[in-house]
Amino acid sequence: MASLGGAKMESSVQRRVEAISRHLLLRRPNPVLSPILLKGGQPINGEAEPVIIGGMVLDIHATPSMPANPRTTTPGKVRYVLGGVARNVAECMSKLGTKPYMISAVGLDMAGNLLIQHWKSAGLSTEGIRKQQDVVTPVVCNILDVSGELAAAVASVEAIEEFLTPEWIQQFKGNICTAPILMVDANLSPLALEASCQIAAESNIPVWFEPVSVSKSRRIASVANLQLIWRFMQVSIASPNEDELVAMANALSCANVFPPIERGNKYSAESLFQKLKPAIWLLLEKGIRMVVLTLGSDGVFLCSRGGPTVKRASLERIKAFDSSGRLYKVVTSSCPPHWHDATDLERDSHLFAVHFPALPASVVRLTGAGDCLVGGTLASICAGLNIMQSVAVGIAAAKAAVEAEANVPGAFSLATIADGARSVYSAAKVLFNQPML
Repeated sequence: MASLGGAKMESSVQRRVEAISRHLLLRRPNPVLSPILLKGGQPINGEAEPVIIGGMVLDIHATPSMPANPRTTTPGKVRYVLGGVARNVAECMSKLGTKPYMISAVGLDMAGNLLIQHWKSAGLSTEGIRKQQDVVTPVVCNILDVSGELAAAVASVEAIEEFLTPEWIQQFKGNICTAPILMVDANLSPLALEASCQIAAESNIPVWFEPVSVSKSRRIASVANLQLIWRFMQVSIASPNEDELVAMANALSCANVFPPIERGNKYSAESLFQKLKPAIWLLLEKGIRMVVLTLGSDGVFLCSRGGPTVKRASLERIKAFDSSGRLYKVVTSSCPPHWHDATDLERDSHLFAVHFPALPASVVRLTGAGDCLVGGTLASICAGLNIMQSVAVGIAAAKAAVEAEANVPGAFSLATIADGARSVYSAAKVLFNQPML
């Protein structure tokens, strides 16, 4: 009887591991059962693509050549840069070998034409991008300081909420339901976020939530509230910075119980984690599977309940989303898997956290770093790498971004990315791996 009971318990654990892995792992449609995929309602032959929903923006970057004085002009440089969180993430993914399917909205004005022409020149589909005369293409004016850090910004992005509607997104249900993963940015209205996540939930597609800003990060609450209704509906991964994490935790707790992190103090990774741990845990308790907490020059905290559960994908998946397999091959040779998957999935009170250090960089600008970190991580997951390897690649991509003039570098050197990922991966350290009391 003891043997039979042990077998049942092993079977139960295995089913749980497989269920969570299916939710986070990338899946390729069966080529026999699903040879036809839908794009905007039109059936075509092809393979599934990761879907990115959010803003395409023209950024205006103003960088002074000396410290700026108020109420007067300051000499410097003003540049037009193609931007938008979702657009930057998607472009980064494409330059690392994964072609995403973009769903967005732009106008037929100068800014919109620049964005669309660049998208076409990259060989990416514009089918999911709503283009019409009455749309004013989103524009953001970024005022940087002499070190390239964002000092202030003015955003005119109302068109994203007004025209990237649930009805428009619904037209691409076929793409979302066959995607390996869906990323949504918080530029979407709460209704559009809910519609996107609900479509993904119907086919058990993992969702990555990118908070965009402190104020918009609070929109996670609308999706989390739906999770209480739709038990199968979950945001798999969220990627806030410290301020966005605190805002999200306060929104989800319906009270301002989490104080902001004090600026000006230099914390060790361990002490910073201890300060942020309650907010991280609240997000995980609300159903988010993993938190990729971006810390700027302090690196990244990767946090989950029970342990990291994204395993290496099969060769079939690699072929589906990275046709050459180059990213997978070059990174696995530099970062051989040595982390244990699925440590304690049955223990819901168990918190697992790893710190990944940042790479030293010759900083030109910082505005595209977080987007390239997300894009590099997503491209790596799509290439078949595990979550640890993927975050290391994301940090290496972020380093390349801060050393470039554009939000996304013109090209990535896979050898350089692999070298950077190896340095990050080998220096990663487990900060916490025990039950939360």
